[in-house]
Amino acid sequence: MIVDVHGHLGPWFFFPSEGTAAENLRVMDTYGIDVQLVSSVEAVAYDPAAGNAALAGAIGDEPRLRGLFVIDPRDLAAAEQQLDELRGSFVGAKIHTHYSATPAGSPAMADALRVCADADLPALVHTWGTEILDLADTVASVPGVRAIAGHMGGPAWRLAPEALTRTDRLWLEPCYSRPDAGRVRWVLDRVDPRRMLFGTDSTLIDPALAFGAIRAAHLSAEEERLVMSANAIDLFGLDLWRGEEPPTALHLTGPLKDERPGANGPHGVS
Repeated sequence: MIVDVHGHLGPWFFFPSEGTAAENLRVMDTYGIDVQLVSSVEAVAYDPAAGNAALAGAIGDEPRLRGLFVIDPRDLAAAEQQLDELRGSFVGAKIHTHYSATPAGSPAMADALRVCADADLPALVHTWGTEILDLADTVASVPGVRAIAGHMGGPAWRLAPEALTRTDRLWLEPCYSRPDAGRVRWVLDRVDPRRMLFGTDSTLIDPALAFGAIRAAHLSAEEERLVMSANAIDLFGLDLWRGEEPPTALHLTGPLKDERPGANGPHGVS
């Protein structure tokens, strides 16, 4: 099973896109993604309240799409009020440090993470550069919060192992638009594989990049199980299909493990 913890739903403002749940499911089917955690593009980039409400309606009872509630730390009162109303529609939270102009090491970020802790929602937090260390310190200062360093610091991915030494309540999610060679393997050789989750940044970025990075890391069977699904299921408390076949026939053993030349298409995955 593949669980993608870093997805988005909605049209992007810089390229044409339908932005529908059906589009997300189409991309998921292409790459064999069984479940995707999605935040609203509108909520991240423009209006959290409107975007969160629209997302709750868009994913409805679709079992393959689970919601991430976007929190803007600049207006926590509004976030807390809406979260009380929509709590059942979301399994986690999303905080974007740059769109919300809230540094990962700021008091405002700590306050936002307290809201997540009180609601028992793991928070996916955008990290870029050294702010992955700032986020680790902030997480360590907020009792009970569990956070994921989205993008694993981006260009500062070599700081990821140090970030995990600062708190045991931080996880890594390594999707990245620039595929530095050996990045995922380098980090996994230095951290517990139970601390990494799989994410794609779809529909902003084609999942081929994330799958290519994972394939290049040559995960062991146990690393594959943990990173691609088990860690996310545990962290987010996902209630999936209780042993029944999920509603997609594509699985990790297909896109990542077929080593025949050309078997997986031009991008290395089918």
